[in-house]
Amino acid sequence: MTRLSRRTILAGLSVAPLAAPALVRAQSTSKPVKIGLLSDMSGPYRDVGGPGNRVATELAIQDFGGSVLGRPIEILQADDQNKPDISTSIAREWIDAQGVDVLADGAASSAGLAVQQVCREKKRIYLITGPATSDMTGKQCSPFGVHFSYDTYALAHGTGTALTKSGGDSWFFITADYAFGYALERDTMDAVKAAGGKVLGAVRAPLGTADFSSYLVQAQASGAKVIGLANAGTDTQNCVKQAAEFGLTRSGVRLATLLMQISDVNSLSHKVCEGLAYTDSFYWDMTEKSRVWSKRWSDKMGGMVPGLLHAGSYCAATHWLKAVQAAGTTDAETVVAKMKATPINDFYNTDVKVREDGRVMHEMHLWQVKPVAEAKSKYDFCKSLATIAPSEAWRPLADGGCPLIKV
Repeated sequence: MTRLSRRTILAGLSVAPLAAPALVRAQSTSKPVKIGLLSDMSGPYRDVGGPGNRVATELAIQDFGGSVLGRPIEILQADDQNKPDISTSIAREWIDAQGVDVLADGAASSAGLAVQQVCREKKRIYLITGPATSDMTGKQCSPFGVHFSYDTYALAHGTGTALTKSGGDSWFFITADYAFGYALERDTMDAVKAAGGKVLGAVRAPLGTADFSSYLVQAQASGAKVIGLANAGTDTQNCVKQAAEFGLTRSGVRLATLLMQISDVNSLSHKVCEGLAYTDSFYWDMTEKSRVWSKRWSDKMGGMVPGLLHAGSYCAATHWLKAVQAAGTTDAETVVAKMKATPINDFYNTDVKVREDGRVMHEMHLWQVKPVAEAKSKYDFCKSLATIAPSEAWRPLADGGCPLIKV
């Protein structure tokens, strides 16, 4: 080997360590930004979330341009089966082994609370769209949790207060036997009592119950004017269907569907649901913008129209991506601060605030299923009874018990 060639080799070796960081930077900018959806893909909440949440998130990514910080955006979705142990196992594997940057959805509240704990430990933002319990921003709040769309407090105070003040001043509850049901029952009881009503009793039914006959008999025997259904998804559908078969509503008893969505009306039929009232932050036919977005979602979902959680998934992904872009990083602490400092604007939110406890302060609406004769199209199910301002819809910040809040 000549002297010159040795110098050339040495020179090349001396440059190699300087070139390595540039190589690493090039690799990191091409590494996908990953959004992980923990969803109910096979259980009672599949229709209200499930595959539709992925489609909504895909639309958010499409509208954002398909990349952020020069990196492509990738979606992972898994069936958490509404079980805390399965949810946490998937969440940890995604974060530790696959480098997922943000978690979303969560389906059942019990699973969502478990995911929130993992995200707190791992310092990952959790975009809460499936779980409804108000404890998400209350006593079990997290600096990395942001709760979109709804919660049990808003659902309870919208529907519970309205029905109590309109004459339904005695209640009996049929409650899903897990965290979501307990929270919805608790928050509705509080609303009923605050509006001058009384609670005559409650019974709890396991998640996924098919036969509600014994629970409905107990509710009817109580003599309550209102039967509050503190459940959701196919549990609510089965309860409403069987109540109609028993002739409960014809006897003068009112059903309070405390968490009902448009997919429930469609599954049960418009006729069965006539007159039912429910609280929600979104309806596909609210505005021209909501109709345009709903058509895009519908085209990918076989013609059905989207519900609250689908719109919320779009909202959550869009707001997170905007914050990442503005912050110039996916670092959770930096991005969540930007999310809370920046108003939410999308096809159904205008300058909506993210509160210190992570609560997204949507405007809420009280809807009623209109008579079939008034429907102008296939999914023209509802009419607006009232718009509820954020200050009235959501639990006061000081009342939640969130340890992040100093009062």
